[in-house]
Amino acid sequence: MQLPFFKFDIQSSFLKEYTFVIFNINSITIKKEFILLIAVALTLILGGIYFSYSPANNAFFPKCPVKFLTGFSCPGCGSQRAVHELLHLNFKKAFEYNALLMVSIPYLLTGIAFRSDKVKTRYPKTENFLFGHKALLIILGVLVIFTVFRNI
Repeated sequence: MQLPFFKFDIQSSFLKEYTFVIFNINSITIKKEFILLIAVALTLILGGIYFSYSPANNAFFPKCPVKFLTGFSCPGCGSQRAVHELLHLNFKKAFEYNALLMVSIPYLLTGIAFRSDKVKTRYPKTENFLFGHKALLIILGVLVIFTVFRNI
């Protein structure tokens, strides 16, 4: 029996040897399924941590180095607290902590959808419009404007 990233060798009726296959012997490439498995596992673990503990009340969450060194809030300041509030479905409080994160969630989800080859080939112009060179310049401009206005 062969699964996407597990190989089962039955040596006897009582003993099974499970060999975890990470690399393809011919081209030394990591399987997409394994990367997806790790990503899902890390997301669930981090989601559980952020759901259980508030970054506003716990010292073990990393603090913003930009805020620490300059006293100014960067575009990411408040994102950890916003994620905690999002996991508790408190959208208003999450928006107060970091409005840019809340507004960018649909864009980020669209980016994840465009990682699929099926979507890329079906909508190449849309992908270029949303994630091309001009889009990156617009995003950079939005980040700069957001940073300036949140520090006024």
